[in-house]
Amino acid sequence: MLKLEKHFLLSRIEKSKQMAEDRTTINDPDIALSKAKSILLDPFNLDDHDLSLMLSTLLSSGGEMGDIYFQAISHESWTLEDREVKNSVHSNRQGVGFRSILGEKSGLAYSEVFEKESLLQAAKAAGTIATDRKQMTYRVNPKTSQQILYPLLNPINSLVDENKVKLLRSIDASARARDHRVKEVVAMLSGNYQVVLVVSHEGELKADIRPLVRLGVSVIVEANGRRERGSSGGGGRHGYEFFDQDMLKNYAAEAVDQALINLEAIDAPAGEMTVVLGSGWPGVLVHEAIGHGLEGDFNRKKTSAFSGLMGEKVASSICTVVDDGTLEGKRGSLNIDDEGEETQRTVLIENGRLCNYMQDKLNAKLMGSHSTGNGRRESYSTQTIPRMTNTFMMAGPHEHDEIIQSVDSGLYAKNFGGGQVDITSGKFVFSASEAYLIKHGKLDAPVKGAMLIGDGPSALKQISMVGNNLALDPGVGNCGKEGQTIPVNVGQPTMRIENLTVGGTN
Repeated sequence: MLKLEKHFLLSRIEKSKQMAEDRTTINDPDIALSKAKSILLDPFNLDDHDLSLMLSTLLSSGGEMGDIYFQAISHESWTLEDREVKNSVHSNRQGVGFRSILGEKSGLAYSEVFEKESLLQAAKAAGTIATDRKQMTYRVNPKTSQQILYPLLNPINSLVDENKVKLLRSIDASARARDHRVKEVVAMLSGNYQVVLVVSHEGELKADIRPLVRLGVSVIVEANGRRERGSSGGGGRHGYEFFDQDMLKNYAAEAVDQALINLEAIDAPAGEMTVVLGSGWPGVLVHEAIGHGLEGDFNRKKTSAFSGLMGEKVASSICTVVDDGTLEGKRGSLNIDDEGEETQRTVLIENGRLCNYMQDKLNAKLMGSHSTGNGRRESYSTQTIPRMTNTFMMAGPHEHDEIIQSVDSGLYAKNFGGGQVDITSGKFVFSASEAYLIKHGKLDAPVKGAMLIGDGPSALKQISMVGNNLALDPGVGNCGKEGQTIPVNVGQPTMRIENLTVGGTN
């Protein structure tokens, strides 16, 4: 027993030291590089000379482009259910991915063993897509001048475990105190810490320290034999201190109020009608039905509904769509993408005209373009592909109330649930988790079972009013593509769309 207590005390002391260290390394790119080296290179006696040898081995068979991607990932999640912690998961993994590119071909090999010989074998394996042997030497050149968009800390160490449980109990208590009809509460807290080193084929070495936290609450309310669910949450690239008491109370109130509204909901009507989309999370429609179609690989392969339309009018003239990976602290933001390129703000559609695609290095080269800092990968064991960061519709001139008042009869979809999209056609189906009828310019009864059906290109042209209340989602979005899941933000202001098909239950 004495040994256990001593070990626990020592672990607390070490964690306190780590927390203090993290707080002192907030936003210095020099510290980011040195810290990444201390985690990914120094314990294995690797240095810049070894990186140069790996890069030379990777490209010696004739690869035109390539990179080396070192990554360490720490993750934890906590789930509170029935007022007790029912699940706690902690994991750590690290590895090195080697990628060689020749034309349209991309070879990938990775190693989770950091011995020099194993890494050189992986580099050689990735380079076998090319066969023109070259005797070339590449030198690694560390780069530290880069943007810093979030604190360079480990969020898992930003709060001791006891206080993580207290945080979950606090949001549970707030939800139950909100209304006596609350029967079940599930609260979930997660933290993710990634340390990344990227060696580009030009020999540049860049690093990133990536914190990510997320908190979610789901409730079930019951009255008169009817049960409904509501949910809320948020997060971003911060430590756990991001979730203050006011935020916890707001999350709890949003989840409970959404569920209570659905208790009173009537069946949604079906048919073609005017639909008003709320601000924030409903921007998932922009992300799915439009954003994916503007990623470079789909357009290079001509499988997107927007292929071959560069410079043409693809949306209403009041529509401007942007992907911006440089927003401070946002879930989809990155200091550098997974190819070592700084993220940037890319205007995709401006005043209705298509003006850009999102590009990684490979697709940009093949399309005669340039990288937009959108090369992303889930981990060292997966390929880099063009992906979104924070994607949203820009604000317009109209007030939210003005848009509602302009509709004589229609539907207001305040919040969304799940959905499906076909990238080639742009066709989508989304469910509204909170929606209301609009009658004579006023919100009427809440409805359940509303499904929005359409296609991205058509919906863009049918947008008739755009609000001035642009908001991003609170930081809960994940995006899936080719089996890879990455964090993103979505967003939009209130929007009015004409002649959208609503699939309902009435």
